Amino acid sequence: MKDIKIALAGNPNSGKTTLFNFLTGASQHVGNWPGVTVEKKEGSFTYEGQTVQVVDLPGIYSLGAFSQDELVARDYIMTGDADVIINVIDASNIERNLYLTAQLLEMGKKIVVALNMADEAEKRQIRFNIEKLSELLAAPVIPTVAHKGQGKEDLIKAALDMAQRSEAQTPPMIYKASAAHHIGHMEELLEGQDLPYPAKWTAVKVVEGDASILETLQALPLPARVKEGIENFHKYHSRDSFELDVVDSRYS
Repeated sequence: MKDIKIALAGNPNSGKTTLFNFLTGASQHVGNWPGVTVEKKEGSFTYEGQTVQVVDLPGIYSLGAFSQDELVARDYIMTGDADVIINVIDASNIERNLYLTAQLLEMGKKIVVALNMADEAEKRQIRFNIEKLSELLAAPVIPTVAHKGQGKEDLIKAALDMAQRSEAQTPPMIYKASAAHHIGHMEELLEGQDLPYPAKWTAVKVVEGDASILETLQALPLPARVKEGIENFHKYHSRDSFELDVVDSRYS
């Protein structure tokens, strides 16, 4: 039976590492990600005869290119071998945490949401319609209290079930009209090219002005018309605020 690999992604202080510890117990290995000094934690556990590998990604607020942590997490999620992402959310601060969730969905990844610190949210009288939230995100939402071990069984079952699905059910991301026009044009330009990332997501990052993605595209042997299209976009729109339009679209 093939091992299943889970990656844990979440904001700092969301309880992600506590969740990693209670999933893997003492079966852990700590090192560094290749080429950087960012800590890499890996572990494993067995559930009903199935071996499950777990990677604890660096705590991040977004999948931008503003820190080594973000670049490490983003590159692993896009090109790594995880079968499913468990997105750990602080239930007592859900609005801030859902920004990362929106970006994971934007990537078209299979995710399960661990609505962690559910006990803290309850103390603050924060209530959730779990069924509706799951419907909106097109992903299972499992309330957990990692430091007490609550929700572990349901979370593991949901993650293993999602890992076995052929593809993610990604809800459509509706961008502001000003950005959507350029994203659509850029996606058409990039579609069918030999890219390390999906064309739609790459188009969003180009319009957003992501320096790391632009550098990656410049180094690829892309047709002249594609490189010219990317260069012309930034030549004529470098002062436009599409980054803010994309960010606002994720929050909405």
